[in-house]
Amino acid sequence: MYTMIPQPRLVVTGADDAIDFYRRAFGAELCNRYTGPDGAVVHAELWFGQNVVSIKDEDGTDRSAATLGGSPVMFTLDVDDAHAVSAAMTDAGAQVVFPVHDSSYGLLQGRLRDPFGFEWIVSQTIEELTEDETQKRLDHEV
Repeated sequence: MYTMIPQPRLVVTGADDAIDFYRRAFGAELCNRYTGPDGAVVHAELWFGQNVVSIKDEDGTDRSAATLGGSPVMFTLDVDDAHAVSAAMTDAGAQVVFPVHDSSYGLLQGRLRDPFGFEWIVSQTIEELTEDETQKRLDHEV
C-alpha cells in the first residue's frame, strides 16, 4: 500500500489572477510559482491550511474550467464560520450559487463559483448526526 495524498491541479485562464483570488478569498499561501518561456504559469502551489492545491495556466494541452463551460469537480471546505468564508469569497469576486443556509442534515452550507469556473461548497457542522440520522433526514426532504 502506498501513502497517497491527492493534490488537485486547477487549470485556469489567468493563473496569477487565480492565485490572487485564492489568497484573498481563503488566505491561501503561495509556496512556489514557475513560468514557461512565454511567461505563462506552468506550476504554482498554494497552501490551503494543511492542503496544497496546484494551479497552472491553460495551454494547448490542458483546458480550463472556463473554456470547458465549468467543471464537474466541486471542492468542499470544512470551515469554522461558513458565513465569513462566503463573504470573503464574494468580496474577492466569487458568485453565490446557493447562499449559506441551515441544512436538514446538520450542516450550515452554501455553494459559490469562483471567477475561474470552479465551485466551492462552504460547510460548517452545526449538529453532529449519525449516518442513520443523516440518511433519515435526507429521506424526508422534499
